[in-house]
Amino acid sequence: MRELITLECTICKRRNYSKDKNKKLHPNRVEYKKYCRWCKQHTVHKETR
Repeated sequence: MRELITLECTICKRRNYSKDKNKKLHPNRVEYKKYCRWCKQHTVHKETR
């Protein structure tokens, strides 16, 4: 039951990463702190729908 999600930078709003997650274990939207190459720093990336 893994689904592909897209992660969006909270500062520049670019969709930088795609990742899969288990919807049964994590039903809510996830947040990761990842590197954004346009902002040139580590920022919070949120799941988009």
